[in-house]
Amino acid sequence: MVALVDCNSFFCSVEKVFHPGLNGKPMCVLSSNDGCIVALTPEAKALGLSRGTPIFKVRDIVDAHHVHIFSGNMPLYAAMSRRVTSILRKSVAHVENYSIDESFCYLDCYSRIASPETFMREVAMRVRRFTDIPVSVGIAPSKTLAKIGSKFAKKYPGYHSVCLIDSDAKRRKALSLASLDDIWGIGRSTLAHLAYLGVQSPLQLADKPAHWVRSNFHLPGYRTWLELNGHPCIDTSEILRRQTIRTSRSFGHMIGDIDTLSESIAHFAASCASTLRGQLSLAHQVTVFVMSNRFRDDLQQHVGFDTVRLPVATADTMEITTAALRILRSLFLPGVLYKKAGVELTEITPATPRQLHIFDTVNNRPERASLMATIDTLNHRYGPRSLRLAVEGNSHSPWRVKCEHRSQNYLTDINEILTVKI
Repeated sequence: MVALVDCNSFFCSVEKVFHPGLNGKPMCVLSSNDGCIVALTPEAKALGLSRGTPIFKVRDIVDAHHVHIFSGNMPLYAAMSRRVTSILRKSVAHVENYSIDESFCYLDCYSRIASPETFMREVAMRVRRFTDIPVSVGIAPSKTLAKIGSKFAKKYPGYHSVCLIDSDAKRRKALSLASLDDIWGIGRSTLAHLAYLGVQSPLQLADKPAHWVRSNFHLPGYRTWLELNGHPCIDTSEILRRQTIRTSRSFGHMIGDIDTLSESIAHFAASCASTLRGQLSLAHQVTVFVMSNRFRDDLQQHVGFDTVRLPVATADTMEITTAALRILRSLFLPGVLYKKAGVELTEITPATPRQLHIFDTVNNRPERASLMATIDTLNHRYGPRSLRLAVEGNSHSPWRVKCEHRSQNYLTDINEILTVKI
């Protein structure tokens, strides 16, 4: 059995830990540059707000109902996520992080000690006691079913934070009540294809014979079908390792000069490279995109993107940044005010073994890899961007995002530590 521990409205829950007076009140957390809603409480949803909505479009609702707004604060959320994970790892031997607010706990060796439901309910209470973060837990034979169970545990208070799917009857009932667009691994194109084939519910999909699934879907669809029937076959660590890495952001102010725009692209490239090294991977392709403010019809509009393929897959910040800046120079149009840009790394492969190239122009890769490892170590010890490329600029660059409603970094910055007045 596997349990999915999902933190409820995680970003909002973290903010409420340090602002307990907001319990029961409508609240939203915004994306970078305070642009769109990325997380909200049930009280905010009841007002008609939804995730992904630009905040300027619902400003009247926010003001009329005194909705509390916070800027996204990833260092604070990541620090709290590490605390939740630490509690899980002290409670369960094998824990696998899937995202900042989700973790899989493997329970096969705990069935003799207590029932999985009772055991995980105690773990959920422990997380709440030491972090004040509410979690929902789904327990099932497969990760997809566990994901469904966590949604039921979050939606129905009668489960008391834990939904156990341990029999075929429970599995079929859960699949009959769930929606296809809530199933892990079913995206928009697959959903449209299922509708074309007359499949309207997860249970209908699970009841289809294996040969029908193989003839209508590729391997990921077949794996989803197996998971819905209780046969675990999805390796989430592999999914995380092979994902496309992308860093993009809207700017705090529109940018019209290439030097300032280069600072942002260099920063995004360095962030992608750091993430790439963190998962022990290399990337073959670098993509850069730039775009103007599409909401300003009075300004010249331009959207550009391009991709270069590197001769040797790499995770070297200098190599990736050089390629990204070369792309930017080919995309930049003088006179255009740019509002957003980003860097994306694709064709990601494991760091070992590395496929070499006979015409490789970098002749000191081992030394540069050692340099990158040293930079990562120092940045981990002294804080992000403590050591960086000069072309990345400084923290006062005009492309930095707006964070007008950001909470302090209570857990990661000694200068912003929580102060209690008595």
